[in-house]
Amino acid sequence: MAIISSKKQPPEPDGSAPDSQLPLPRAIAQAAAPESLLQPEAEPEERGKQEERLRPQRLAEYVGQKDLKEILDIAIRAAKARTETLDHLLLYGPPGLGKTTMSLILAAEMGVNCKITSAPALERPKDIVGLLVNLQPGDVLFIDEIHRLNKVSEELLYPAMEDFRVDLTIGQGSSARTRSLKLQPFTLVGATTRVGALTSPLRDRFGLIQRLRFYELDELTQIVLRTASLLDTPVTAEGATEIARRSRGTPRVANRLLKRVRDFVQVKVLGTIDQAIAAEALERFNVDPCGLDLTDRRLLTVMIEQFGGGPVGLETMAAVTGEDAQTIEEVYEPYLMQIGYLNRTARGRVATAAAWSHLGYTPPNTQLSVI
Repeated sequence: MAIISSKKQPPEPDGSAPDSQLPLPRAIAQAAAPESLLQPEAEPEERGKQEERLRPQRLAEYVGQKDLKEILDIAIRAAKARTETLDHLLLYGPPGLGKTTMSLILAAEMGVNCKITSAPALERPKDIVGLLVNLQPGDVLFIDEIHRLNKVSEELLYPAMEDFRVDLTIGQGSSARTRSLKLQPFTLVGATTRVGALTSPLRDRFGLIQRLRFYELDELTQIVLRTASLLDTPVTAEGATEIARRSRGTPRVANRLLKRVRDFVQVKVLGTIDQAIAAEALERFNVDPCGLDLTDRRLLTVMIEQFGGGPVGLETMAAVTGEDAQTIEEVYEPYLMQIGYLNRTARGRVATAAAWSHLGYTPPNTQLSVI
């Protein structure tokens, strides 16, 4: 990944100046690209280096997402055979499933640089222009949370994605001139957790649109074992499975839980992480065998004890638990619904019989039907 250097912004050209004296559009765009928009190649902190080391570097090292890997492997081989750039790629799915890692792998497989930024950082048109003009042939530009791009930045991407050009306006008022600047062929990789929030014109310009799914238990176990070896943390296969079982189907959560278990084992001087030690450590951190944390269980417990399992409205749940309604809806409810512990009905939220049993309550005989 290349780092764009920060340069001083040149003054706007005077409207009366002849065309030959106008500054070059490329110089304007290069000066407009703040260094802070890009993730640097190497973190100065040891923690950042460690996180980077945990990411797989090649497609063969990437665990899980078998169907996605097959599709991307075909696309990579075909692009290399034709000596072309990859088609633009849109990755969507819940956070923590490896969208950023996949973009870095694509760049490594193609032998090019990967520049990483996020949509909220591209507030002004010159921000996106600065990134585009500094791309080298075949480079991968990764934009995280791409659904949050503002309208102006998004419209600048349209000709860049289709024709590899960007249109710049120089000057103001009646003396304004439009310059079309040719770009090097590149691959845009967009990542989003809300694919429905993308506008149709932007979404339709991606040649590949792929969804990342949650990981299976055996896949997460492999990830835990791989991470443990990189962290020089001894763990048995059963211990890795225990951590994987509580990881909500997400590699990011699995790696986080492994580090917390590692801390527990180091402080207690317990040696190799086996199933019993992993279970004890995660119970200390309030993560139960289904991956529910303290807030998850509190939401279900309040629903069962105070409202008979529901139905109960979202705002009521927020008021009773002291949690923000949006946080409940977007952070906690998706996983509870995914594992079948919560239903949304026309009258409100309902705790399922599985949730009652998991928390040690006797489930009622009837449950409202799900809409």
